[in-house]
Amino acid sequence: QVQLVESGGGSVESRGSLTLSCAASGAISNFFCMTWHRQGLDRRREGVATLDNWGITKYTDAVRGRFVMSRNGTGNHLFYLHLNNLQPDDAATYYCGAIYDACPVSWENPSAYPYWGQGTQVTVSS
Repeated sequence: QVQLVESGGGSVESRGSLTLSCAASGAISNFFCMTWHRQGLDRRREGVATLDNWGITKYTDAVRGRFVMSRNGTGNHLFYLHLNNLQPDDAATYYCGAIYDACPVSWENPSAYPYWGQGTQVTVSS
């Protein structure tokens, strides 16, 4: 089994920054695709970013250039999402997900990932 635990959420003013963390443990592998998704009030869960074991990242258009997904060194157990220039529309619960396989073509589809954390909330005030 795999456990994912997110942390780092909070409340910031518009244009502020936060860094979210995702700690993975259990039956993890060096061959992985990690992802961050978010779900705002009355909205569907949507893909934000993904990072694979080769260090390749993908971002949804709404956050490209503002958010950066990274990991601790070349490891497979600690991942980050750096949120910059936050806007009110970025307010949501952010979830870390994983699949120990190649990144799915439909990486923005939450059902493509078998493992999820409980989420961490981000609030942005205008």
